[in-house]
Amino acid sequence: MNCKGNVLVTGGAGMIGSNLVGRLVREGWRVTVADNLWRGKREYLLGDDGQPVIDLDAQFFEVDLAVPDALEPHLAGVDYVFHLADVVAGVGFVFDHQGFTFRQNLLINSNVIHSAKKFPLKGFLYVGTACSFPAHLQTGVEAAPLREADQYPAAPESAYGWSKLMGEYETLLLGRETGIPVAVLVFHNVYGPPCDFTAKTGQVIPSLIRKAIAHPAEPFVVWGSGSQGRAFVHVDDIIEALMLAMQRGLGQGVIQIGPDRCISIREIAETIVEISGKPIPIEFDTTKPEGDRGRCADFAKARQVLGWEPRVPLSAGLKQLYAWIEQRMARSA
Repeated sequence: MNCKGNVLVTGGAGMIGSNLVGRLVREGWRVTVADNLWRGKREYLLGDDGQPVIDLDAQFFEVDLAVPDALEPHLAGVDYVFHLADVVAGVGFVFDHQGFTFRQNLLINSNVIHSAKKFPLKGFLYVGTACSFPAHLQTGVEAAPLREADQYPAAPESAYGWSKLMGEYETLLLGRETGIPVAVLVFHNVYGPPCDFTAKTGQVIPSLIRKAIAHPAEPFVVWGSGSQGRAFVHVDDIIEALMLAMQRGLGQGVIQIGPDRCISIREIAETIVEISGKPIPIEFDTTKPEGDRGRCADFAKARQVLGWEPRVPLSAGLKQLYAWIEQRMARSA
């Protein structure tokens, strides 16, 4: 297969990044990865046969992107940059480390974008988050689907949401000031393998799956009331959106990626208990943070511009992830 060109993926050893790297390689791109391995893992870059999908000695770079100019040695000859790297974790970590999260993401985004503007890229793709939408619009499972224009006037609930919104803004400035074609995809709640399911930094779905597998050794506790909602989108659908954005999304402004249905965390917990096959009582700890009350996406622009819509049913995605986490917990037991 002829090489289509060179792509650099920041955060390429993470859940989304590693899946993207695999897809790019399969489609004939030469891919390099920059990742500090804070949450990502080299093992995520192994294929189904246990072999690395890229040359980890020549194409993987352990880089702290919060350091100015750290990315520049790796940008020569690159055609496209997918900027996925950020500091993100479960709601407990985000709200307990707001200053750290805000500063690190500002540094990461600004450093990457500042370095990118020095090179003749064919495209720069930035990943934003639905956490950047105003808190007062994220009102629960019955909330109206959000539109891209709803991001402003800005009023995110968390420092994470603010930091990612600033990255969106600076990416758009990059496009205006340099002529480098840019794309901004705003992701709703992504889940799927491989992922972090630890108690400290795991996000809601993998954390609940871990608790179900470990039960009764670990209580099945849901943070908050369970009435808060999210629009969950499987990582396979996310990778499809990223690939389509490289083809059709450059220069098209902000595009939201997520389903138009919000589902409660209570329903997620009940589904995971059902998948487990165990008689697990669900406990709700209302002393813990709930995060945003609930949101979902009007993905009309994604459908129109990219030809994208979510395809992986939530039930199938949860069963797949349950099996993946169960297998890894069994290995480490």
